[in-house]
Amino acid sequence: MVENRHQSLGLSDQDVLDMYEMMLLARKVDERLWLLNRSGKIPFVVSCQGQEGAQVGAAFALDRERDYILPYYRDLGVVLAFGMTAKDLMLANFAKAEDPNSGGRQMPNHFGQKKNRIVTNSSPVTTQVPHAVGIALAAKMEKKDIVTFVTFGEGSSNQGDFHEGANFAAVHKLPVILMCENNKYAISVPYDKQVACENISDRAIGYGMPGYTVDGNDPLEVYRVVKEARERGLRGEGPTLIEAVTCRLTAHSSDDDDRAYRKEGEVEEGKKSDSLITFKEYLQQLGILTEEKEKEMLSKMMQLIDEATEYAENAPFAEPEHALKYVYEE
Repeated sequence: MVENRHQSLGLSDQDVLDMYEMMLLARKVDERLWLLNRSGKIPFVVSCQGQEGAQVGAAFALDRERDYILPYYRDLGVVLAFGMTAKDLMLANFAKAEDPNSGGRQMPNHFGQKKNRIVTNSSPVTTQVPHAVGIALAAKMEKKDIVTFVTFGEGSSNQGDFHEGANFAAVHKLPVILMCENNKYAISVPYDKQVACENISDRAIGYGMPGYTVDGNDPLEVYRVVKEARERGLRGEGPTLIEAVTCRLTAHSSDDDDRAYRKEGEVEEGKKSDSLITFKEYLQQLGILTEEKEKEMLSKMMQLIDEATEYAENAPFAEPEHALKYVYEE
């Protein structure tokens, strides 16, 4: 008999079903983006596949009505959980005027949506870490019971922005959760050629904060550590560094060929622990997800994605005379 792990975490059957649905939505949106790219309709894809469990598990542990998130470019699962829609994401990928991230100005996956407290990231990696720390400092000064949640890849954790942000957050005991989504490759560079320590979380002690390494394919375990980190931050105990170890199931992006640097069979092996498979099995064994429920879920989801794709493809581009909008004060 399968142990019911989610109830001990305070999650209902409906909560974990919602988590699975959000993970599946992220995967299906991502798969559609690849199809659009390969058919020449959108220029670029950077994928979330393999990391959905970590992303959705973390997002569900936050207050999605109040907390601020500073996602990195793979975080489809996080931004969908915080209120972005399939239509929003399609408009961004087609670079249309209605793109809520940037009005079609930025590359895809430069997420930003003020109403959902999704703070935009920029192309240089890890610049979102000091931004998250700054927002957390403001929250502390204004005595607001919120945390900031910021994500990045393990390659990005070697950047100065990460170290400066982590150090400042720890010194001032700021309510920040730093989550590294370690998919073992910084584009084509494997983990052991980027970092000398065994885990990214080993770096936490150097800043004077707790550090945890967890299985990023286990959304419930990610939920647990992020929830604890949030509570720690709200108690004034400062930041936490979390490393969620995952497997990137695609190439780095649609412009990359990972066969040049990954061993044959590596991705196939990674698919065995894919959170979409393992979490589904968990829900099925507890009788929470039935075949009928999943069919209904998938049918509604694909209709939603079809409608979002059609809408975005036919939506207008921004007018050329708007090129300088948001560049100068108006």
